[in-house]
Amino acid sequence: MISLAGRDILHAWGKFVFTGIGLGLLIGVTLTMAGVYRGMIDDAMVLLDNSGADLWVVQKDTQGPYAESSSLYDDTWRGIAAMPGVASAANVTYLTMQVRAVNRSQQRDVRAMVVGVSADGHGTAGWPPYLVAGRQITRSHYEAVADIASGFRLGDTLQIRRNRYTVVGLTRRMVSSNGDPMVFIPLKDAQQAQFLKDNEAILQQRRRTAENPAFNRPGVPGLLDAVIASQSSNNYVNAVLVRIKPGTTANEVAEPIRRWKRLTVFTRAQMEDILVNKLIATAAKQIGMFMVILAMVSAAIVAFIIYTLTMDKIREIAVLKLIGTRNRTIAAMIMQQALALGLIGFAVGKITATFAAPIFPKYVLLLPDDSLKGLAAVIVICALASLIAIRMALKVDPAEAIGG
Repeated sequence: MISLAGRDILHAWGKFVFTGIGLGLLIGVTLTMAGVYRGMIDDAMVLLDNSGADLWVVQKDTQGPYAESSSLYDDTWRGIAAMPGVASAANVTYLTMQVRAVNRSQQRDVRAMVVGVSADGHGTAGWPPYLVAGRQITRSHYEAVADIASGFRLGDTLQIRRNRYTVVGLTRRMVSSNGDPMVFIPLKDAQQAQFLKDNEAILQQRRRTAENPAFNRPGVPGLLDAVIASQSSNNYVNAVLVRIKPGTTANEVAEPIRRWKRLTVFTRAQMEDILVNKLIATAAKQIGMFMVILAMVSAAIVAFIIYTLTMDKIREIAVLKLIGTRNRTIAAMIMQQALALGLIGFAVGKITATFAAPIFPKYVLLLPDDSLKGLAAVIVICALASLIAIRMALKVDPAEAIGG
C-alpha cells in the first residue's frame, strides 16, 4: 500500500523537518520545566534524608527550621534526649547566606546554606553522611565541609561573617530545599554567625542598656553586668534533630515532647508536607502554568503547519476524491502527518532536554515516566490539532480537480 502521508512528507521535507525542530525545542523546554519541578521535590527529599533525623523539634507554633525561622535554647536537647523512645538528639542551625571564597585571584560569592553541626562527630544527625573528597570536621572551630555544587575546592578559605574557614572535605547532593549547596561548620561557629551581633551593634546595645535606669539600680549590684551578658549571648539553635529507638513510632515519641516540653515536633511525613505543599507550592503552580502555555503554543504550531500543508494540496485531495479515494484514507494521511511531526518534535525535545539538564542552573530530574507522559500528551495534541485540517479536506469538492 502506497503511503500517501510519507510521499507528501518527502515532497515538502524541508518545511516539515524545520517545523519539527522548532516544535521539538518547545517540547524540550516543557520537559525541562517538568524536570525542574521534579528536581525541586528531590531537593526537598534529599534535604530530609541527609539530615538523618526522624523528628524535627522546633520553636512552638512555627514551621521551622526550613520554611520558617525557629529559635531554641541550645540546652533543650538534653531534656529531649531523656524522653522515652529517643535514641539521640542533636542541635543544628541553618542559615542561608552569601559565602565568599577569599584565597583565589578572583573572589566570588556563592549563595549557600550554612549548617552548624554539633560536636558529637560524624554519624550524628545533621552531619553530612558521606564525603567524596577530604575528611570530616575534626576541630571545634574554623573548618568546613562543602558541597561540590558550590564550586569550592579542598583547601579553599571561606569568609562567613567575621571568621574564615578552611574547606577540609567535599560532599555531594547536600542541598537546601531551594537547591542551594550546603556548607557545614562547627555548631559554635554557626551560632556566632547567625545569632551574635557585630561589634558596633553590641557597643550600641551596651550603651543603651547602661543608660536605662531600670538596669542601673544601686541596691542591686551586678544587675547591669548580667543584663549585658545576656544580650551578648548566642546560646540558640534552630532545631533539635531526633532519632528514635527501634521498635517505636515517630508519633509515639513526638507526642510526649509536644506535651511536656511545649515545643512543636514534626515527623518525616509532616515535614515533607511542609516542604512540598507549602514551601515550593507557588513555584510548582508557576511551572504548571508555563507547561500549559507551552502545550497550547505547541498545539497551535502543529495545527497551523498541518493546515498549511493541507491547503497547499487542495487540488491533489480533490483528485484523490475524484478517483474514488475514501474520506477515511484522506483523514488518515493528514493524521499521520500530524503524528509524524509530533514524533520528530518529541525526539528533538527529549534530546535537547537531556543535554541541557546538566548545565541548567537548577537541578533537573528527568524521569522516564514523565517522558512517557510527555510522549502521550504530544500524540494527543497532534491528533487534536489535525482535526481542523481534516475537516477542511473532507469538504473539498472533487470538481475542483478539473476546475481552473
